[in-house]
Amino acid sequence: MTGISLKVLSTITFTLMSAIIKLIIDEIPTGEVVFARNFLGMIPVFVMMAAQGQLPVAIKTRRPLGHFLRAIIGVTAMSLNFAALAFIPLPDATAIGYAAPLLTVVMAVFILKEIVGVYRWSAVGVGFVGVVIILAPNLGSSQLDQETAIGASLALTATLFMAGAAIIVRKLITSERSATIVLWFSASSSVLALTTIPLEAIWPSQTWVMPEGWQWGMIVATGLLGGLGQILMTTSYRFADASTIAPFDYTTIIWATALGWVMFDEVPGPTVIAGAAVVIAAGLFVLYREQHLGIDRTRSRCASTPSKS
Repeated sequence: MTGISLKVLSTITFTLMSAIIKLIIDEIPTGEVVFARNFLGMIPVFVMMAAQGQLPVAIKTRRPLGHFLRAIIGVTAMSLNFAALAFIPLPDATAIGYAAPLLTVVMAVFILKEIVGVYRWSAVGVGFVGVVIILAPNLGSSQLDQETAIGASLALTATLFMAGAAIIVRKLITSERSATIVLWFSASSSVLALTTIPLEAIWPSQTWVMPEGWQWGMIVATGLLGGLGQILMTTSYRFADASTIAPFDYTTIIWATALGWVMFDEVPGPTVIAGAAVVIAAGLFVLYREQHLGIDRTRSRCASTPSKS
């Protein structure tokens, strides 16, 4: 219950961070928001690692290029996702993001050479049908404005990069500590975000600005909430198996709907709700199959290992 509670708290924290970003993304350029999210987000992460005595070992790594590649892909996903919030409702962006685990399964086949059976392929197919249902009002009607279509496209592209980042993390976790992955991602992402400053020469709307009083508060809150959410999520895995708490990622649709309604007067339409339900069901089935196959592999290894008694 502790692990589940921490996981749910992390989803609330991340959703609140997204809502705040939606408030300021029209006035603060995306690169500047990404920088604040990662640079200020390191503050609570540093505090946690220092308190646990992990800071010295977390800095050390044998795979700096792997971390940097993950940061490039992760920052791209983050930037696209933040940009999408300027065009589409928060619940819609959240629901589209649920496609990331399904795309991860597909990428795992081609990149990690994982074997995926008919059940998981079927779940992926059903999940993508759900994504199409969500996107239909945004991309399939000429009556809707172009900005909505752009936002949906940005959110969908972001899920592709999110899946790519997850694949790299799967490879990094075989030799790197979780604390190392978190720290290097935040630091590398902060540096990469700074490279967007020269964009003002060709993209005036992305010129970095000096925030006003209330904007400073929002920017600081974005970073601190991002770091706090990372801590809550990471800590939750110390109290429960990943397969137990992973399904609670989908509670974000509850918080996104509530915050979208209260803060932006956004109410998801029936197609978004129906599509999200289909994607969530497919994602939960994929999680179930991966857990079941993991148990079977463990039993197989135990059966093939000679007894030491």
